Amino acid sequence: MFIDLPLDQLRAYQPPLPEPDGFDAFWKRTLTEARTPALDAVFTETDAGLTRLHTYDVEFSGFGGHRIRGWLLAPRDAACPLPCVVQYIGYNGGRGLPHNWLLWPSVGYAVFVMDTRGQGWAEHTPGATPDPAGGTGPEAPGMMTKGILSPDDYYYRRLYTDAVRAVEAAREHPLVDPARIVVSGGSQGGGMALAAAGLVPDLTAALVDVPFMTHIRRAVEITDAEPYGELARFCAGQRHLTERVFTTLDHFDGLNFAVRANAPALFSTALRDEITPTSCGFAAYHHYAGEKDIRVWSFNGHEGGGTHQQAEQIVFLRKLLG
Repeated sequence: MFIDLPLDQLRAYQPPLPEPDGFDAFWKRTLTEARTPALDAVFTETDAGLTRLHTYDVEFSGFGGHRIRGWLLAPRDAACPLPCVVQYIGYNGGRGLPHNWLLWPSVGYAVFVMDTRGQGWAEHTPGATPDPAGGTGPEAPGMMTKGILSPDDYYYRRLYTDAVRAVEAAREHPLVDPARIVVSGGSQGGGMALAAAGLVPDLTAALVDVPFMTHIRRAVEITDAEPYGELARFCAGQRHLTERVFTTLDHFDGLNFAVRANAPALFSTALRDEITPTSCGFAAYHHYAGEKDIRVWSFNGHEGGGTHQQAEQIVFLRKLLG
C-alpha cells in the first residue's frame, strides 16, 4: 500500500530543518580531528579474474585513524584519469567482492567502493572492516543506537567521516581524476552520499537513492520497519532519554547536509517504501541546495527503481561527465 502522503502533497513537502546549535562547528571539528592521522591510502592490485579491469584492494585511514577497506575498479582500455564514482553501501552490507561492482567500470568510469565499518553481515555483500570504537551507554541490537547518547560517540559520526575520507582516498589514485568525483548510494548508502555532498564542497555529482537517516524524527513516527525500529525499541525502554536521543540524531539528519550541498544530484524515492518513508526522501530533495532532479517509483518499496534507476543514473552522469 502507499504508506505516506499523497504524491501532490509530497511534491511540496518541505518541513523545517532539525538543525542543532553548533552543527557546522561539530562537523568542522570532527573532520579536522579525522585528518590528523595520515590518510595513508594503500592500493594493492589484485587478480580477481576481471581481465578487462584494474582491480585494487584498498585501505585508508578513516575516523580515529581506523583502517577502512574498499575496492577500486577501473577499465583498462579507457583514457585516464577517469571520473570516479565513490560507492556507499546499504545497512548490513559490506564491500562484497570486486565482481559485485561492474556497472560503473562498464560505463567507462572508475568505482571506489567503501566498506562499512562494523557491518557487512549481509550474505550477498560481506564486509571486512571492524569498528574499533564502540559507543558508550545502553544500546539496542544493530547500529542505530551505538553511542546514541552523545553526538561525539555516535556510530554515524564515525561512518560519515569514513565517507568523506573515502573521497579523499579515491582522489589519490593516479587513474582517478580528482576533479570528477561522484558520490553514490542507496538507503544507508544514500544517506552517506547526502552527508558527503554536504561535507565535501567540490563534488561533481551525487546519486541519492531512497536515502536513510533523513527526516529521522518523522520516520520513527510513521514506520516500525527496521532499522528505524531499533530507535523505537530503545526509546520504549529508555523513556527518560528520548529527547537526548533525538538531539544526537539531529547532528546526522540528512536534511541538514542537503541544505549545504552544491553538487548536481539525482534522487529517487518509492511510494511503497516502509523503510525510508517517501516524505523523508522528498524532504531531503526539497531542502537540497544544489541543482537536482528526482525519480518517483510509484509501485515500488525500498528497492526503489532498481536497475531502471541505474539506467537513469547512467544518462544523468553522461550529461555531466561524457
